[in-house]
Amino acid sequence: MTTDVTIYHNPDCGTSRNTLAMIRNAGIEPTVIEYLRNPPTRDDLVKMIADAGLTVRQAIREKGTPYAELGLHNPDLTDAQLLDAMLKDPILINRPFVVTPMGTRLARPSEIVLDILPDTHRGPFAKEDGERVLGADGKRLV
Repeated sequence: MTTDVTIYHNPDCGTSRNTLAMIRNAGIEPTVIEYLRNPPTRDDLVKMIADAGLTVRQAIREKGTPYAELGLHNPDLTDAQLLDAMLKDPILINRPFVVTPMGTRLARPSEIVLDILPDTHRGPFAKEDGERVLGADGKRLV
């Protein structure tokens, strides 16, 4: 089943891979945007952050990024300055953002994506680390 679901994905990220697998477990083949190669536009990024109920600062990734070197921890930086940094260096965009007709979420942890997917899961699901998320009946365990 295809539906209007988009994931801003980094295939090197386990959380992003788990999120994509949960979407597919629901029988959905999403639009996959590898945001490091094809970053969102400023307007799209602003909309995703707002629709997910986050602040710009909450949408920044610190771990494994130039966050500290760029001084992005400075509380005096404006949202516009933070967005500029995220768009210049997309690794600073936290991941994965998922957009569905049921809402937008930053799927950290990955099972948050279940809040915005239809209840069409095809049986059990476990994350790459073995943590069970869906039972044999396709119902949420966590």
